[in-house]
Amino acid sequence: MKLNFKYLILFIIFLLGILFFLTSANKLSLENKKNTIPIKLNENQTVETEKRNLEKNKIEAFTSNKTSNHHEKQLKKILLKVEKGQTFSQILNSFNIANNRKFEIINAINSIFNLRGLKINQKIFFFINDNEIVKQIIIELDFKKNLVVDLRSKINIEIIELKTYTDIESKEFNIKNSLYSDGIDNKIPNVILIKLIQLFSFDLDFQRDIRENTQVSISYQKISIDNKINYELGDIEYAKISIKNNNLEYFKFLTDDGFIDYFNREGKNVKKSILKTPLDGAKLSSNFGMRKHPISGFNKMHKGIDFAAPKGTPIYAGGNGVVEVAGVNGGYGKYIRIRHNNEYKTAYAHLNSFKKGIRKGVRVNQGEIIGYVGSTGKSTGPHLHYEIIYQNKQINPLTLKLPSGKILKGDELNKFKKNYKMILANHLNNLFE
Repeated sequence: MKLNFKYLILFIIFLLGILFFLTSANKLSLENKKNTIPIKLNENQTVETEKRNLEKNKIEAFTSNKTSNHHEKQLKKILLKVEKGQTFSQILNSFNIANNRKFEIINAINSIFNLRGLKINQKIFFFINDNEIVKQIIIELDFKKNLVVDLRSKINIEIIELKTYTDIESKEFNIKNSLYSDGIDNKIPNVILIKLIQLFSFDLDFQRDIRENTQVSISYQKISIDNKINYELGDIEYAKISIKNNNLEYFKFLTDDGFIDYFNREGKNVKKSILKTPLDGAKLSSNFGMRKHPISGFNKMHKGIDFAAPKGTPIYAGGNGVVEVAGVNGGYGKYIRIRHNNEYKTAYAHLNSFKKGIRKGVRVNQGEIIGYVGSTGKSTGPHLHYEIIYQNKQINPLTLKLPSGKILKGDELNKFKKNYKMILANHLNNLFE
């Protein structure tokens, strides 16, 4: 019995030992788990940090590229205006451009546009980066065209037609003093008033016919371009002068033969076919017919009429037509001849110069400036020698009974009627909106 009791005590001690061991082992395992958790968290944190840093680097790289591209677009713009006697080469000297590169640029531009044609105050824009290197040059050729020189790699040059926007300005006023002075008071531009006076000069004597309270109504084009403060004035679209119960009213119309002209509601042209006097304020100095030539001293047929006028006085086209000759013609000096549609031609001699763009083959409208009075050729002083030629023979302009201008018919008349109704609606809408 004592022996059994002894074995029982030992067995209990053994069990307690096992229990203690298992408890300690479990406790040790829990402690190990607690000790390993921070390690895993730290590893996760490191991975997440690396991921965030990688994304950050990607974003910074993208932002850097974007900034770089944006910076390239945001070049510094410098405006220079051509000064008197200044060449394009001298203008390029204002920038840090190597001589060989400068000559490359000049030669490339000259292949498209003659740089000798630069005018005083013509605008040239230079676009430079932060290193003061010229990346682009823009030369304003005129209001609607730019010459763009791209220097970012190879030299690329193109002439760009700028997008234009045309608005219609409408005005109406009563004359108190004169058409011109009251027009200025009503903020109608000078160039439009001159066109208005020329338009009605076939019908009105402005010294005698205009009365107080004569009403004038007009619409004209204002042409603008993006990013330009200035605007350009275009054609008169509509004009009406009301004297008592008499309305003189004209609408702009592009005819089937390609001329911009003005017609009343019935489709009758405002103009006579050919002007007898193609310049303003001129004095008749020599008639058509036989005369003693002032230089040769011999009697000779004078096949035109002469108008004495100051050098530089504008000369107008006598009618709608195509320039047949524009150049030097012997004793005539600088000479223009225009072919009209009805077997008539007009000729203009002893000119000082031609208006820019006047050359053989160019269409001109009646009243358009074609040149300027001079004294070239066999001439004793500034004047215009003017001829009207019918069936290739000179005739006396002063005794000629000129036919009236064009009268629209058929489909052309129907097109005009639709057109004038639209012009009138726009005019009235602008006045009363």
